[in-house]
Amino acid sequence: MDILDPTRIPDWDQILLNTPGYSFFHSSAWTRVLQESYGYSPKYFAEIREGRFSVLIPIMEVNSFLTGKRGVSLPFTDCCDSVIAEPRKGPQIWGKILASGAVQGWKSLEVRSENFFLPDPAPAASFFSHSLDLSKGEKILFCTFRDSTRRNIKKAVRQGVEVRICDTFEATKEFYRLHCLTRKRHGLPPQPVYFFKSIYANIISQDKGFIALADYNNQGIAGAVFFHFGEAGIFKFGASDKKFQHLRANNLVMWEAIKRHLQKNVKRLSLGRTERNNRGLLQFKSGWGAKQGVINYFNYDFGRQAFSSITSPVTEFSKKIFTHFPSSLARIVGSLLYKHLG
Repeated sequence: MDILDPTRIPDWDQILLNTPGYSFFHSSAWTRVLQESYGYSPKYFAEIREGRFSVLIPIMEVNSFLTGKRGVSLPFTDCCDSVIAEPRKGPQIWGKILASGAVQGWKSLEVRSENFFLPDPAPAASFFSHSLDLSKGEKILFCTFRDSTRRNIKKAVRQGVEVRICDTFEATKEFYRLHCLTRKRHGLPPQPVYFFKSIYANIISQDKGFIALADYNNQGIAGAVFFHFGEAGIFKFGASDKKFQHLRANNLVMWEAIKRHLQKNVKRLSLGRTERNNRGLLQFKSGWGAKQGVINYFNYDFGRQAFSSITSPVTEFSKKIFTHFPSSLARIVGSLLYKHLG
């Protein structure tokens, strides 16, 4: 098993496409975004056999004076499953990774996965995932949606909402405006603008993703960012202007994005991670007929040599503070902090 950097392996993505269980987050494009935006070091534990990965466990090394030197699989990624062709070898493989992390001086290792190959540790945090099977085709898919979801799509159309599928930098900037509004509403600083610039450069402009924007009376009111790789797609970011929530633009955005994925022969669409107590988002995602799963986060503490809980730096108190922050100040805080949070 080697430690590799996907950006230095010319045929990385082709090997990945030959590997069962791949996702967009295993690709070299996502590696570049994390590396360019935050300076993280790729430490992808991999073994290649017969033109495919028999082992692939992507890890980024975060070296921060605030949060310490640690491994994360992967930062700003809802879920990054391990690829291990022979699951019985899982404990042995993870033993080598933990030994390597100790040598490199990691404070901790965080793993975000639906298929962790160690039997003992309890998860430090747990979320719901939703995956939509697109192989049924457009007509059958639409019939599987919840009645309220279909009604909301039709309502948005009837009210005059229009959705554009975009791959321009102007669309990226418009989405970022909506992203800042949404983060403020949720009491969180927005991701740095340079993060979205890197997403545009490495993903959107390279036909590996797109932005769906909803307009009403020539004004942007909602949007979403999607990535795709081979037959796998993912809904990565959503944002909206709450003043127009009654128009149900988010439903039309998702439906138009689903149709675009069908045109690109994407067979499975991940709707990302959802907190267990976020009833509104759970209801929205379940309305598309998506299969629900569980994403577990595991945290290994090298000092204690044991798995432990994950301490979130975002508290209810800090959320209340960021809700009232001026937008310009919140953007500055985001550009300073996110590199360290990973």
